[in-house]
Amino acid sequence: MKNVYAGVDLGGTNIKAGLVDVDNGDLLISAYVPTHSHLGPESVLSRIAVLIKKLIAESDYIKKDIRGLGISAPGLIDLETNTTIFMPNLHSGWRQVPVGDWMTSALGFKVSMLNDVRAITFGEWKFGAGKGVDSLVCFAVGTGVGGGLVVNNQLVLGLEGSAGEVGHQTVDPNGPLCGCGNHGCIEVFASGPAIVAEAVRGIRQGWSTKIADLIDHDLNQLTPKIIAKAAQMGDEFAMEIWQRAGRFLGIGVANILTSVGVEKVVIAGGIANAGDLLLNPIRAEINKRVFLMPVDKVEVVKGALGSNAGIIGIAAWRAKQEMMENSCGVD
Repeated sequence: MKNVYAGVDLGGTNIKAGLVDVDNGDLLISAYVPTHSHLGPESVLSRIAVLIKKLIAESDYIKKDIRGLGISAPGLIDLETNTTIFMPNLHSGWRQVPVGDWMTSALGFKVSMLNDVRAITFGEWKFGAGKGVDSLVCFAVGTGVGGGLVVNNQLVLGLEGSAGEVGHQTVDPNGPLCGCGNHGCIEVFASGPAIVAEAVRGIRQGWSTKIADLIDHDLNQLTPKIIAKAAQMGDEFAMEIWQRAGRFLGIGVANILTSVGVEKVVIAGGIANAGDLLLNPIRAEINKRVFLMPVDKVEVVKGALGSNAGIIGIAAWRAKQEMMENSCGVD
């Protein structure tokens, strides 16, 4: 019998869900539906319940085979009560929504919640690129830059689960305003939108670059993937864009290595698909800045679980919580 838990990655655009064998991290079945958060929290939670029921019906499992449910979401969560505190990417902000109680009532499963990037971090550590190490930092680079830390085989949560916001380190005190309210965060330099914005700036200023030709001079088609393609073709401006993003990420990584001393650095999220275009400047920056730890023993790698990291991570997290509850005699 497989050790199966359900995992849900609740995002601003889509709800992704799956059934996961938490003994080995296998995603057994998965699906997604639009979030439609403008319809309100109860509507979204109903969509999650329907999606989970659909996955069970389409799999070889019945409800009693599913041992629990994990839900990750982008924002602040009361991890004790599984209640959302504030979800900035969801309509109305989801203030004080009792997600855990609602889903337990709808499905009968015990529920654990976690911030979405902490779930990605846990998944990559448990089953992905960080498997087997005692400590790591994960940078999830996409529309924003989030992440998490594992130290001494424990996911670091901190006050109200807020630890691990590595993308909101200040890397330039005089830098642009970030959506979090700070100035000069990594996110304003290395996120997908920041990378695209840098390319748009160069094109509009008339820089010589193949990027414009690849999109027929239609800036609405510009994506990080296009910029990576131009860089792989030898375009110097495109390569400099990736160098710039990697430098700022590298400063943040260097700060973590100096202060925490992790063994592995995992770069996850869609932007990590640029591979060495992004990873090599991160590695170079680390070598320039870190002197108080054996940096030659630190690996910088791309995440291994791709877009499934959150689902796998949150299912495994719920399994871990159940094991702890059982060992403490919690009903």
